[in-house]
Amino acid sequence: MERHIADSNIEIWGGLECTLNRVGENYFDQLQYAGHYQRDADIELIASLGIKKLRYPLLWEKHEPEKDGVINWSECSHKLDQIRLNGMEPIAGLVHHGSGPKWVNMADDSFSAGLAQYAEKVANRFPWINYYTPVNEPLTTARFCGLYGVWHPHLSNSLDFARILMQECKATILAMQAIHKINPDAKLVQTDDLGKTHSTELLKYQADYENSRRWITFDLLCGRVNKDHRMWHYLRWLGITNEELNFFIDNPYPPDIIGINHYLTSERHLDENLDCYPEHTHGGNDQHNYADVEAVRVGKIMPSGPYQLLKETFDRYHIPVAVTEVHLHCTREEQMRWMQELWMAGRQLKAEGYPMLAITPWALLGSFGWNKLLTQPNGDYEAGIFNVRSGKPRATVLAKMVQSYSKNEPYQHPVLETEGWWKRHCRVIYCHDDVVEHACVNTQSQPLLIVGKSGTLGSGFAKMCDLRGIHYHLLGRDEMDVTNLLQIEKVILEKKPWAIVNTAGYVRVDDAEAEQDNCFLINTFGAENLAILCEKYGVKLLTFSTDLVFDGSKSKPYTESDPKAPLNIYGKSKALAEQSVLRNNAEALIIRTSAFFGPWDKYNFLQVALDALRQGKPFSAPSDVYISPTYVPDLIQNSLDLLLDDESGIWHMTNHGAVTWAELALAAAEIEGHHTKLVNAQPLKAFGLKAMRPQYSVLSSEREVIMPPLEDALGRYFRDKR
Repeated sequence: MERHIADSNIEIWGGLECTLNRVGENYFDQLQYAGHYQRDADIELIASLGIKKLRYPLLWEKHEPEKDGVINWSECSHKLDQIRLNGMEPIAGLVHHGSGPKWVNMADDSFSAGLAQYAEKVANRFPWINYYTPVNEPLTTARFCGLYGVWHPHLSNSLDFARILMQECKATILAMQAIHKINPDAKLVQTDDLGKTHSTELLKYQADYENSRRWITFDLLCGRVNKDHRMWHYLRWLGITNEELNFFIDNPYPPDIIGINHYLTSERHLDENLDCYPEHTHGGNDQHNYADVEAVRVGKIMPSGPYQLLKETFDRYHIPVAVTEVHLHCTREEQMRWMQELWMAGRQLKAEGYPMLAITPWALLGSFGWNKLLTQPNGDYEAGIFNVRSGKPRATVLAKMVQSYSKNEPYQHPVLETEGWWKRHCRVIYCHDDVVEHACVNTQSQPLLIVGKSGTLGSGFAKMCDLRGIHYHLLGRDEMDVTNLLQIEKVILEKKPWAIVNTAGYVRVDDAEAEQDNCFLINTFGAENLAILCEKYGVKLLTFSTDLVFDGSKSKPYTESDPKAPLNIYGKSKALAEQSVLRNNAEALIIRTSAFFGPWDKYNFLQVALDALRQGKPFSAPSDVYISPTYVPDLIQNSLDLLLDDESGIWHMTNHGAVTWAELALAAAEIEGHHTKLVNAQPLKAFGLKAMRPQYSVLSSEREVIMPPLEDALGRYFRDKR
């Protein structure tokens, strides 16, 4: 048994999303967006994960923008020295989804010859670097640059695609030959996205072609594309010459390590039954029209998955393999499940005797703009192992997983006892009537307890946990009264939760002025009870506070460290609750938020306003009270992520943007096309409310601005309602 365990050990490498791609005349640099070039602490932070090798960029476009210019190596030299001093070995990337500097043409020999010359300069400057990826994902990059026209040189036909692919692979060989003359120990780590295509019987011929093409990067480098190879005839038919193809036969350079970048969307399904799929998925060839969709979304298909795809790679090439990108853009627990699946698949293959080397948690610092295919500046940010939204990397729970895996130890968490969405029924968008057997949420795992069954927030958490595959119990006051210390303890001992989310509370702000005792009992002492018992039993606590802990004397958004000065009883009960919770449980997470609106609640401000406007009735709203409204699904999703990250202390979480209540009602009226004159904007004093309100209680965060802008949230609110 001990030998089996040892034989299953694999290394953990790391990777920075370092794409430097060109669109038109503009270059988009991921690490510039991430702020990496300006931070000295990143490398040490990455090394703390325990990783062995780091995919690190020495990108051609960045260092040699002008032909024969003097290269300034100082910045990357400093980072590489840090990498070595921290016990890691770099895998140098020279082109990452790039098309080269402006003085080369990606589709001719200026690219391959130019990269070889640059590679020689890199090797001369850093002769100790032993691992190289001259061109990351040649097949994927050739598709985006030559077939789809998304990135420079923005070509969109099969011949240009083929020419770019050939140049990338030729550049790889020439670069490695140049490096090898300086460093005979240098090794090629060749990466590509190893997709696989499934299809109906009618379209098997198309799937066979695409499944042959998926190996083309590695087949070219290994000198396998000869006259007996299916792709030889296809490339010749496109217009690639015998001389161009013979280069690879005469100069084979098999990778020392095959790097597989596998994503959930890598496996595709082709289906001629167009009525089953939306129009944007429709395409075809000269013979048939068909839909091209993610295989994981089709009920009658079960994708091969990473274990099988890696095994196919070993069987085809008999070369050591590493998974060089492990990444999933999703909620935190699904990212955890995906990483666990890749780690377990790698260990299983290693135990079976395959030369499986490593998995590589990808986008250590996150990535920017993949929602726009890197065609515009910035774009949406996707957190990685670290979250750099604030400008300073914050470790997510994935960092703890990587640290455990680096020690060849499993990482334990109740959410990992349920399989990922790609194996549950929620994966299916198409062909619901013919679903391959699927997994369910593991109801035997430790649950998340949600307190506050009847409230908007509590029921919202339950909905999101259903969607995310998080086992939970939603408890009403009869099941868990937060004012009853003994009952809380009994429930904790019985349910054994890993965390408690407290959404229970006294929320009637004006009534609280006359019902002070009840308000403080529930909001303050109830939260204190939970804090005491969660501390006692090692249970994580998430509870909520409000913008009404502030008095409105500021004219710019309040942040977490601003002094509290509540104007009303409700705000005072929450301010005291914050103080008491953190005094009794320093690890508790408190989220301050404001002005809920969501698609499930019939009684939030927006819903009440719209109900009146739809009936042609006037609706009055304060014109002099500034708030930062909060879209409930965004609040819950991000709260759960912070809970899993084991964050603590006070966080502000609203959809950033400042509006008055009247402006919010006007925005809703305009979106739905109602007469804006029906919105009656009045000063706050006209409403005769019993409780004083701050006239400015907009929230922002000095820790991390997590939530999307208000405008974006409003758009999704109306879409979700429909």
